[in-house]
Amino acid sequence: MKIEAEKICLSYGTDEILKEVSLYAENQEFIGLIGPNGSGKSTLLKCIYRVLEPNLGCVFLDDKPVKDMNYKSSAKKMAVVAQHNYYNFDFSVREVVLMGRSPHKKAMERDNAQDYALVEQALKEVGMSAFANRSFSTLSGGEQQRVILARALAQQTPCLILDEPTNHLDITHQLQLLRIVKNLDVSIVAAIHDLNIAAMFCDRIYVLKDGEIVGSGTPKEVLTRKLIREIYQVDSEIVTDSQGQMHILFV
Repeated sequence: MKIEAEKICLSYGTDEILKEVSLYAENQEFIGLIGPNGSGKSTLLKCIYRVLEPNLGCVFLDDKPVKDMNYKSSAKKMAVVAQHNYYNFDFSVREVVLMGRSPHKKAMERDNAQDYALVEQALKEVGMSAFANRSFSTLSGGEQQRVILARALAQQTPCLILDEPTNHLDITHQLQLLRIVKNLDVSIVAAIHDLNIAAMFCDRIYVLKDGEIVGSGTPKEVLTRKLIREIYQVDSEIVTDSQGQMHILFV
């Protein structure tokens, strides 16, 4: 599925948060959003997955405006792994993952054997099967993030939005989570804090600063010493390992 944001503008009062931001992801492409804190990454993602409504501009899924879809229809096409996940009730891990099936259900339709099979498979993929009966609220931040990914997997959508998905995760689970995502046959737009993670997994990268796109391209095109200095005010070295993977070393 193709994802496109076209000239998205959003303001809070007189503060311009997003200034005609445009991006696109082709079918099954992994797009990364990078930029310093406060650059507008999460705000842009919230406009894409409909938590916020932009003042101007439009989001399209396969050339169809998201604003013309009802929320259930867009939830069948787009799943979200957000930074923060709070529930007012004490749900079990299995119940949280089952929520990913709700866009596919009619009103009052009960969960069936297929739903439970998809949930168990999703929990297995993220290494959380043993926690299925645990209360979600008792889990660590990293464990909760893996459960939220399982919920997104159970939702079975052709595109996935990730807002700094590796927050709270140790390096083992950072790599595990993003390898799972990378191997999905879906389109992905992800805000990523770690530049080396972005270099490893993204097909293309957009750079946000002060609510504007200031660079885009492949990781090798974008992640240069000059751009890193301009965006993050730090010096760096770019090296390539024996397998051809680039790495950023901060000086």
